[in-house]
Amino acid sequence: MSDKRQKGDKREAASAPAPSRPLPGLQSPEQFATNLLRAFEASGQAVAKIYEDRDKRSGAFTVAGGMADIGKIFAPIAQYWMSDPQKLAAAQAKLNQDLIDLWGRTYQRFLGEEVQPLIEPAASDPRFKDKEWSENAFFDFLKQAYLLTGKWAGDLVENAETVDRHARKRAEFYLNQIVTALSPSNFPFTNPEVIRTTVSTGGQNLAEGMQHLVEDLNQSGELLRIRQTDMSAFEVGKNLAVTPGKVVYQNDIMQLIQYTPSTESVYRVPLMIVPPWINKYYILDLTPPKSFIKWVVDQGFTVFVVSWVNPDANLASKSFEDYMREGVLDATDAVLRITGEPRTNAVGYCVGGTLLASTLAYMAGTGDDRIASATFLAAQTDFTNAGDLLVFIDDEQLKALDEVMAERGFLDGARMSAVFNMLRPRDLIWPYIVNNYLLGKQPFPFDLLYWNADSTRMPPANHSFYLREFYRDNKLARGLLSLGGVPLDLSRVTIPIYELATREDHIAPAQSVLVGSKLFGGPVRFVLAGSGHIAGVVNPVSRAKYQHWILEDGDPKTIPTVDAFVARAREYPGSWWPDYAKWLGSLSGDKVPPREPGGNGYAPIEDAPGSYVRAVS
Repeated sequence: MSDKRQKGDKREAASAPAPSRPLPGLQSPEQFATNLLRAFEASGQAVAKIYEDRDKRSGAFTVAGGMADIGKIFAPIAQYWMSDPQKLAAAQAKLNQDLIDLWGRTYQRFLGEEVQPLIEPAASDPRFKDKEWSENAFFDFLKQAYLLTGKWAGDLVENAETVDRHARKRAEFYLNQIVTALSPSNFPFTNPEVIRTTVSTGGQNLAEGMQHLVEDLNQSGELLRIRQTDMSAFEVGKNLAVTPGKVVYQNDIMQLIQYTPSTESVYRVPLMIVPPWINKYYILDLTPPKSFIKWVVDQGFTVFVVSWVNPDANLASKSFEDYMREGVLDATDAVLRITGEPRTNAVGYCVGGTLLASTLAYMAGTGDDRIASATFLAAQTDFTNAGDLLVFIDDEQLKALDEVMAERGFLDGARMSAVFNMLRPRDLIWPYIVNNYLLGKQPFPFDLLYWNADSTRMPPANHSFYLREFYRDNKLARGLLSLGGVPLDLSRVTIPIYELATREDHIAPAQSVLVGSKLFGGPVRFVLAGSGHIAGVVNPVSRAKYQHWILEDGDPKTIPTVDAFVARAREYPGSWWPDYAKWLGSLSGDKVPPREPGGNGYAPIEDAPGSYVRAVS
């Protein structure tokens, strides 16, 4: 009887299902279950918050606002391909053949054979750096299938030859948003790094990541502001914008900062910097090793910078002309009275450069020659080739934007930040979603991204004028713009110009800057820097990073394209700053004793960086 029981017990044990095993590497299934519950609970809070704020998170200058018209955006493309079914069938057959080929190669890999990839991501693509994307056949298949499909969709838009150029650009832009969002690297079960982290932490990454999402939603204004850096790591005036100086003048829309000299003598002609008002000026005065302002001061220049106000509804009526008069012209008055000099050199960055160019045309029209030379950093004067930002500039979107601004008396900085992030979603949106919400990590401290998040509001009158007159109608380049009753003609601006473009610029494309440089009537030194709109400009000498191109002989106004310029120009390693200091020094007169901030009736008001730059949106 005992033997029979033992045999029966063995048979039952053999037929009973084996106890379930945790995922390989998963230490505690109980902890995993608990963390999943925490993640689901937090995700529920996030969904509720998104639903609660759904109206203010859409509208003008948002992805959601564009996606609401997705049918209208892609209708011309669809109509083009449907009108030629044979051509569409051929394109579809090409994709099908590529996917069949990919599956065959993947099957060969499963059998242990070595095969060449059918398609590979760009070397600059950060999404597929994890070795599993190449070494694991499953993840490699996902990656290649995604890249093939994305390329196929992009080709459909690009090859819709008879579709209006603006309609095609708009479709390309929103297709890029969709394709980027659908990358397998953005989903927890198709990203190998997220899977490993989920297993090794027992799902704690997902629980903490969803909590990060809830925190970001609660701290956001109009739109979700994904933390790109540790915001507690920096403080303006403490470890950013710390170049010594004083606020020596202020009015409703700006403070003027004069920096303390750091050399035994300085060039006679001062330098006045006009930054963009869309962001804060300290992009040019980050940490001391990266500060363009500090470096220029250390080269022996007397430097002034305009620090724009962060406007509220009280300044809603401030116009582009007001920014010219109370900004550039008032600053010029103060600089010349403080230094006792008859003329100053000037720098304009981005939209600050557009304002400076407009002011120079106005001054030329009124016989005012107080600016001796002008430098434009990634600034546009001709908007024909203005890039993806043109996607947002049509009558319907501008009307919707006017309604948003009229409701509050200003444009919240989050909307413009969202637009700039949308220009590079692969680099400025999705990496942080993966890092913060899927991997559950805190973002790294990075001064540039802190500045990027420290956005400013914009007054409706000024912003609406800028988008319509420059971006939509391109009136400055066409000679159709007037300010203060004075027609603006850039060909009458005959002072020396230093024009810097950045090769990978998504905001002021290099081709756009090159075309605009031809509008000036005087000599232009056109320099092309490596990298993009920020890193190409803020490229300290000490970093020995990127490169720049200079035309050693010939006139850059005769060169039609950036590629043609690169073919003829000489490439130099590292920063363009030394070339600029040499050019500027040649136009800045002899050396005089250093000037302390203020004087001649302009008493210092407060220490740099001043109070205007500290106001948060």
